[in-house]
Amino acid sequence: MFRLNDLIRTLEAQGLQAGVAYLNRRVPHRYTGIFELRDGVFYAREVVDKHGEPFPEAYKAVPFRDSFCPITVIESGFRTHDSAKDACLDGIKNQGIVCSYVGLPLLRHVDDLYGTLCHFDMDTCAIGDEEFEYLKRASALLPKYLLAAAPAAQGYMPPAYGFLDA
Repeated sequence: MFRLNDLIRTLEAQGLQAGVAYLNRRVPHRYTGIFELRDGVFYAREVVDKHGEPFPEAYKAVPFRDSFCPITVIESGFRTHDSAKDACLDGIKNQGIVCSYVGLPLLRHVDDLYGTLCHFDMDTCAIGDEEFEYLKRASALLPKYLLAAAPAAQGYMPPAYGFLDA
C-alpha cells in the first residue's frame, strides 16, 4: 500500500529531478515541485510539468503569505481540489488561480522547515486518501536527498523508515 521502494530506487539511481517526475506520474496534477523556503519566500528547486513546458515565472518565487503553504505547514499537509471554493484559503493571493493543490511540509528535522512538496494545477483535480498518505510518507524521506550534499552542516537527522515495506 505505501511501498516507497520504487521512489527510493529512482532517487538513488537517477536523482531528485527523476524522483519528482516519479511522484508527478502518480497524480493527475500538472505540476509537481519541491519548494525551498528562504527569507520568507518559497523558491522552486525542482519542478516537473506533465506538459514539458517551462515553469511559469510567477511561481518560481512565491512569498510565504501569498502561498497555500502556511496552511500546509500548520496542518502538516493540505489538499484542495478547488481552491476558489475552499474557505480556509480566503484572502490568499493565489486562491482560484491555482485551483487544485496538494502540499506537504519537508522538514530537515523536527521544527526545522526546509520547504514543501507540492502538486498543483490550474484545473480541478484531486487525489484519494491512500495517495495522500503515500505522499506524506514520501515527504518524510525526501529531505535526505535534498540535503545529501552536506547533511551534517544542515543539522539533518534522517528519520527511521520502518514503514518502507509496510
